[in-house]
Parts: sequence; C-alpha cells; structure tokens
Amino acid sequence: MTNSSRNVQYFVHVILVILHCFNTGFCTEVDSITSTQSLRDPGILSSPDGVFKLGFFSPLNSTNRYVGIWYNFSETIVIWVANRDKPLSDSSGVVKISGDGNVVLTNGEEEILWSTNTSTTSHVNSIALLQDSGNFVLADRLNNASIIWQSFEHPSDSLVPEMRISENTRTGERIELKSWRSPWDPNFGNFSLGMKSEIIPQVYIWKGNRPYWRSGQWNGQIFIGVQYMYSVSVDGFSVVNDREGTVYLTGPIGFNFLTKFILDWKGDLVQSFWDENETNWKVLWSAPNNDCEVYGTCGPFGSCNYLESPFCSCLKGFEPKHREEWEKGNWTSGCVRRIALQCEVKNNSGNSSKEDGFLKMESMKLPDFAERSSTGEDQCRSQCLRNCSCIAYAYDSGIGCMSWSNNLIDIQRFQSWGKDLYIRVAHSELDHHKDIKKIVIPVIVGVKSKEVVLLGNRMEELPVFNFETLANATARFCEDNKLGQGGFGPVYRGKLEDGKEIAVKRLSKASGQGLEEFMNEVLVISKVQHRNLVRLLGCCVDKEEKMLIYEYMPQKSLDVFLFDEAYQGVLDWRKRSIIIEGVGRGLLYLHRDSRLKIIHRDLKPSNILLDNNFNPKISDFGMARIFGSDQDQANTKRVVGTYGYMAPEYAMEGRFSEKSDVFSFGVLVLEIISGRKSTSSWSETSSLCLLGYAWKLWKEEDLSTFIDPGILNPSMEMEIRKCIQIGLLCVQEFAEDRPSISSVLAMLTSENTSLPTPLQPAFTERQVKCNKNRENEWSLNHTSITTLTGR
Repeated sequence: MTNSSRNVQYFVHVILVILHCFNTGFCTEVDSITSTQSLRDPGILSSPDGVFKLGFFSPLNSTNRYVGIWYNFSETIVIWVANRDKPLSDSSGVVKISGDGNVVLTNGEEEILWSTNTSTTSHVNSIALLQDSGNFVLADRLNNASIIWQSFEHPSDSLVPEMRISENTRTGERIELKSWRSPWDPNFGNFSLGMKSEIIPQVYIWKGNRPYWRSGQWNGQIFIGVQYMYSVSVDGFSVVNDREGTVYLTGPIGFNFLTKFILDWKGDLVQSFWDENETNWKVLWSAPNNDCEVYGTCGPFGSCNYLESPFCSCLKGFEPKHREEWEKGNWTSGCVRRIALQCEVKNNSGNSSKEDGFLKMESMKLPDFAERSSTGEDQCRSQCLRNCSCIAYAYDSGIGCMSWSNNLIDIQRFQSWGKDLYIRVAHSELDHHKDIKKIVIPVIVGVKSKEVVLLGNRMEELPVFNFETLANATARFCEDNKLGQGGFGPVYRGKLEDGKEIAVKRLSKASGQGLEEFMNEVLVISKVQHRNLVRLLGCCVDKEEKMLIYEYMPQKSLDVFLFDEAYQGVLDWRKRSIIIEGVGRGLLYLHRDSRLKIIHRDLKPSNILLDNNFNPKISDFGMARIFGSDQDQANTKRVVGTYGYMAPEYAMEGRFSEKSDVFSFGVLVLEIISGRKSTSSWSETSSLCLLGYAWKLWKEEDLSTFIDPGILNPSMEMEIRKCIQIGLLCVQEFAEDRPSISSVLAMLTSENTSLPTPLQPAFTERQVKCNKNRENEWSLNHTSITTLTGR
C-alpha cells in the first residue's frame, strides 16, 4: 500500500470516529485530534488497529505527567514523549489543535508546554493521527491527508520498525535518538544515537559530544564492527543514500515478530522482541556489551580483547605511551610506535634501507576514521606502502580498500567474524613477531608416571614455576602473606622478581582434594578467558607440592565485604549490582560462549574475587566439570560443593547442569542484597534460612525488610526488588522452572519490570531446615563416577 492510499484510509477512518463522537457525546478514546476534538488527561488516542496508544502517563516513582506513545499490550514501554523537558505538575493537560494549526500541549493556565512548531495552512484543515506504526502525525485534510509533521522525525529514545535515523551530509542535520535522563525522568539525558556518513556510514552513540560506541563501517550488508551481525535479510537493517544528501538507517522490518531498540539512560542500545507466549519483552542484543565496546577504551594504537586480563594491549610494534599509567589500568593515553618507520627516516635523512612491512591482525573491529578508495584487493597493500602517511589498511568486498593515516582508535579483537587489519611497522619489527609453537610439558619431576601423562596432556602453553621462585615470592609462605584459607589449602600473596604481584594457591597435604582437583582446575581455567573469570598464570608441581599461580586481586573476595563487619558499608548498591551482573556474565561465558561448556558447581561469595574497581572474577574451578556440546546434565556419585549453595537435585540425587549453577547464583544474589549468609537463621527464634525468609517476605510483599539497611534507598528500591525477584526465580525447587543464565542477564539488564512470578524455592522451613554449623566445604575423598546425559 502506498503512503497516499494509507493516509486516505486513515482519513476515512477518522471521519467515521468523529461522527460517532458527535452522535454519542462520549469520546475518551479516539483516533484523531482536530480543531473541534481535543484530548484531555486521562483521555487516550488510539491507532486504528489498537497497536499503539497516545495519552498521559507518569513514570515510575514520579507524579509528573507527560504525553507519550506506548504499546497497547505493554503500557510500561513508552516509545515517544512530547513534553520531555516540560512536565505537567497535575492532570490539567490538554492536547489540541492551536489557532495556527499546530498540535500543542497546554496546562491549566493555557501555557503551551509543547508544540509541533511547523508551518500549516489552517487550523481547520489540521488533523492529528496515531498510526499503527507508532507514528504520531499532523496532516492536512484538504491536501490528500499529506503529512506536515511526524513524531518519527523527532524521536525520543526508541527506534521501532519503519522509523529512520539519518544524516544530511550537506546540511549536517541529523535525526537522532536521545536517552532519558533516568528511568523516572524522560528529560534529555547524556546519550544520543545517530549516523555519520561523510565517507563510510557508521552508527554512533555519543555521550555529550564525545563518541561512546561505534557500529563500525557499513558494507552494504552489515555493520562490520558489530560481531555476529549477519546480513540485511537476517538482521533487517538497511542503509540508504537518497542521492539528495541524506543517508538513513531503517529497520529492522519484515520480521514475523515485534522488535524495538531503546537507547537507555545508561547509554546502552538494547534490542528486544515481544514474546507472545510469555507476554514479555526479551533482550536480543545490546551494545556496548563490555568495556571493549566502549569507544577508545585502550586509546590510540591500543587493541581491546574482552577475554584477556588486562583487556588492553598495544598493537604489535607499539608500546604504552605512559607505562606507569598503563600498568595502573589507565589506558586512555594509548600507545606509541616503538621504532620509527623506515620511510619517515628516509624522507628525513635521504638514506635508504629495507622498506617497512605490514603485520596482519585477524578478526578485528577496524579503527575509526577510515578513508576509502576503489582500488582492488591486490593493489590495496601496494597503494598503502607507496604512501608514507598510510599506517594501516584493510579490504572489504562491499566497501573496497580502506586506509588510515592518523591515530588508530577504537580497535577490538573479536573471537570470530572480524576483518583482517594490516599495521605498518618498521622492517626490524617484522622479525619479532613470528608464530610461537605450542609447548607441551612432557615430564614433571617428582610426579608418578600416571600423573605425568595426565599433567602433560593438560598443561599446554601453560607456564611452569619452580618451587624456589614461589617460595621467594611469598617470603617462604609467610603467614603475613596469607590471603585466605579454603578446603584446598591456603592462598598466599607473592611478588615475583620483576615486581609482578601474584596469588599462590598451595594444595594442602591434609586436604581431601588431591591431584584430580588440581589437574581439573588446570584443565578448565587454562582453556577459558573472560574478564569475569580469574586468570591462571601458571602452575608448580614439585615432589609433593602442587600449586596454582593466579593474577593477584587486591580487594580480596566478596564474602569479606558482605559478612565481615569491618568492611560493611564499602559496597553500595551500585557496586553490588555491578558484581551481580559481572558474575552473571562470567557464568554465561562458561555455559554458552566459551569453546567449552563448563559447570562451576561451587559458586559462592568466597569464590568471587574483586579487582580494584570491584569488578568480580569467578575463581576456584577445582570442582568444575566440562560438558560436551550435546550434553545438558550429568549424574555423579561424588557430590562436592558447599552447603547452602547446592541445588536440591545435585545435593540429593547427584544431578548437575547449568541450572545447578543458576541456583547457586540465585543464592548469591540474595546474599548480596541482604548482606546475610545463606546458612544463617534470620532470628534466634526462627528456623528460616535466607531462602525461606526471602520467600516469606515475598509472599507478604514486605521485601524492604529483606534488604541490607546500608543500601536501602528509595530511588533504588524498585531495582533492588526486581533483583530479589530474579534471585527467587533462580532458586526455585525444580531445575526446569529456573531460567537460564542468559535469561537471567536479560532480566537484569532490561528496563522492563514485569517478570515471571517465582514458585516456592528449595530448602524452606517445610523441607530441609538449616544447619548453621554446615558452612564449610565438604567433599568425599572417593572416586567420582559421572554419567553424562544427552540433550
């Protein structure tokens, strides 16, 4: 259907509605606003098929009134707001056609708070309609219902199908999304989203006037800086140049499900879809999804890899500009070239030598500020080599030859999909970056022959420390350097000769855990890398000694800050929410995103380590198990773990799966919110454990009593209550009722407050009473017999 025929259809429909209103005298929900028909609070303007509604609303925790557009079936999701910066203080608001033909919003004193502010012919001819696309339009009835003004050209924070964001390269005019100031305030926030199209179209999120996130270059099918983006047909996007100076992004459209994008108040672009079965919005994708996706995190000539720790490194041939700041985790100054390019030396001195070359970096998000040419792939390298100002090049069949002549900024290493980037370096640098072959340690002195085979097969690439090095680093395992004690033995702080701080985990001879747990941890943690997993630096096996060497985490473990009175008050709600989300992301990586599918089996606060910024890292993989890609659960006759955190099917039947870790995560969430141990009784006269008490207060709708008083803040209470509900969903008695960790993260990061209702958790007063003495790890020192179960 053409736009003109669609407009005529709306016009005819509106005339019928107007006649109905005049006949009945009752028009609280209408389909148009005219010179004789206004909209008063709490009246509703409905689209023809009832998909969208326009009316008056108040955000959560606010009494201010705004005019907005929302989904009829999901009234909490407001996609457009008229009077963002001028709220009504009461319910006196009226939306009407003014004397000059514009749509205006007035208060009880007839003060205009918002207007379409456009040129019209006559107020008698003006009519305002809400289309089923969610577009609020002002049309001229005498000119074939032609659109004079439309909300799609003045968006708020949401992008829905048929909307466009655009840039006119001649005038600089942009149509952009602008975030809310907070979840309770639709005023203009700090973030905006729009197009930049001078050379190669890209989508940006800006924080103020500085880039915050970048999509990467458009190649005619996808934005090549968005990992796992497939094609127009799959992802639904399209970038169009109308040849009149305007380049615009549309989509996604044509899907068999309803989807939307929101630029939220924190600067995250979140795509979600409507699940009709669960009557809820579910997150499909979001950005920036980690620190590496934030624009320029590693500075000029720095590369970001989220799975490494630290995640910033200099490009090959470069070194930190300010090494001291770099080692502190401040990477914004970036890197500088280690050896000058030969072409620069030649130009300055006239001397000739071996020419520069290019180092290939695979699977990269290409830098910003690319120049392009129609040069073919074969000539792209030579074109760059001939130009001394060209410091890097790349090729994409949809874009052509790209080159860079200034700072290389906003570079990220992807796990797959990315492009090959060729960095220009001096000839002498080329010899320093040959491929390093894998080294397998075949023999370790002092270990039995059977153990040698096992260790040799499991310790690829992994550095081996000798005993004396670690003894010297820890001052002979001095008690003053002891960081903690677990069921495996003590952990010591150490410092190597080069000044690098480490944590040394020394397996106790008296521990029930032995070589199997040691080798298991080596196997698991050496094969995974993620910013929310502790990083294994190496190991030591010397006679009876078995040690693991980890990165040192200065803030100790989470249990110290939750349960030690000396540290109470350090973790405010914002830090706690970061910890909850970080642990969830670490679990998601273990369950779904790593090369291996790993079940941790011992998730608890003492196994969550914190860095200087209180970012969490999951540790202690001695109990972890690796699943095959076609396995969902396993059975074991050796139940290991910690009382209070084990799922009922695991503790009672030996069955474990992803949902076992989800249960432990739910317990952890409730502990973080309450500041209480899972195994502690809530009062001397009560047999309720933490889960039982949370369930009791949930049923009584008295969750504020559950929240740690140190973080109880009216402005945060709705968010904290939402997290309690998520925690209760995770600890439901039956594994099949619990959400996956991916669903948990979607709920945590979504603005939607409508969540499933939890069922009764395991281990309440009706089932298993708490034993306050069972707070330490327990492990049967027997052979583990595990049966894997397929999907």
